Amino acid sequence: MNQWKIGDVLVTRIVEMEVAGGTKFILPEATREACLPIGWMQPNFMDSEGNLIMSIHALIIDTGEKRIIVDTCVGNDKKRNIPSWSNLQTNFLKDLKEAGYPKESIDLVMCTHLHVDHVGWNTMLVNNEWIPTFSNARYLIAEKEWRYWDANEDEDLYGPVIADSVRPIVDAEMVDFVDDHFRLCKEVSLIPTPGHTPGHVSVLITSKKKKALITGDFIHHPVQMTKTDWCSSADYDQAQGQITRETLLEKYVNQDILIIGTHFATPTAGHIKYLEEGGYWLDVSNLK
Repeated sequence: MNQWKIGDVLVTRIVEMEVAGGTKFILPEATREACLPIGWMQPNFMDSEGNLIMSIHALIIDTGEKRIIVDTCVGNDKKRNIPSWSNLQTNFLKDLKEAGYPKESIDLVMCTHLHVDHVGWNTMLVNNEWIPTFSNARYLIAEKEWRYWDANEDEDLYGPVIADSVRPIVDAEMVDFVDDHFRLCKEVSLIPTPGHTPGHVSVLITSKKKKALITGDFIHHPVQMTKTDWCSSADYDQAQGQITRETLLEKYVNQDILIIGTHFATPTAGHIKYLEEGGYWLDVSNLK
């Protein structure tokens, strides 16, 4: 479990899984041969053989008044077309509770987008029925994102993701469809980061002149800081995704804003810096 303090706001990472290798399907150009020369990524984000290390985790934003979970991983008991994600039996809810955040205590659930590994714990299987996991929360989804997936549900790609993890919360009238600049509370707001999906958003935290950005999937792995043109095979619009990524990297380079990657392996967060040879890198040396 990692935690970061941004002013008065506490952010806590709850890991569902963290693995090395198996990322070629999401970043096809990230071969071992191409990654090994990028030495700054070792040991945190790449192993000694050039395998990228990635994580699937949720991030809890605790403002003192609101408890917000950002993205809800893959989930248990769900049939998925990616074998290592199918019918999981993890201790995610137990870990969440042990971190001080039982599911009943969550006020808001924010999905940066509606892909399989960001909505799974929206629901849980009870008596053979998918019910909302966070029974006291409002679920927030960008309206543009919902409009797209409502009309373009694709079970062939990942499995019945919308059917088992999104429609049940919509049917329960627990969802608010929001603008992509929506302010969740005084300290937390959305910024539009399109490309990976049509309505993709990232989450900006501001408190006592300190800032942090939860990326979502406009960047999947820190390697894309150095190789900004390496696009995800899951991107809806790769050209727009690259524009979004390069725009934000340049905006936040050498700035006092903590970048918290939604798929970045431990230590997960850092500050964007320029590389002498061009591009950027993630400096994880000063996280206090």
